[in-house]
Amino acid sequence: MDVIRLAELRNEPLSVDEALRAVSHPEAGGVALFTGVVRNHVRGQGVTRLTYTAHPSAQDELRRVAEKIAASHDVRGVAAVHRLGTLDIGDLAVVVAVASPHRAEAFTACRALIDELKAAVPIWKHQELASGASEWVNSEWASSERASADGEPSAGA
Repeated sequence: MDVIRLAELRNEPLSVDEALRAVSHPEAGGVALFTGVVRNHVRGQGVTRLTYTAHPSAQDELRRVAEKIAASHDVRGVAAVHRLGTLDIGDLAVVVAVASPHRAEAFTACRALIDELKAAVPIWKHQELASGASEWVNSEWASSERASADGEPSAGA
């Protein structure tokens, strides 16, 4: 049985219960779960909403990240779901869960999963600030992709 039970990008609201059900396994004595929630501030500035967009390769990259975690940790189930589209304050942006025979490995694998997802999956966040300004976050991947494609760094890189 494949231990990667859920690895998806979605436009619909996310469910913690779905992730927990997905990783459930009779050999798992520990399940670690992380949720990323849209907060109302960044660097002392108010945030009113976020919009997440993804590169066309993001779904495949998310699966690759889940496979990497499954291969390097003693896990029985892995789930990772990231939201796309416009999100309001308090909405779930990402849910990851890992089931393992013991709690220590579950915590370690869950931390590795969210850290690798954030570092490797090409998902970009557009923050709308209370001041009326806005900014893109996590666009380094896009900048390096464009630079490697045409040999020139992109604006703002």
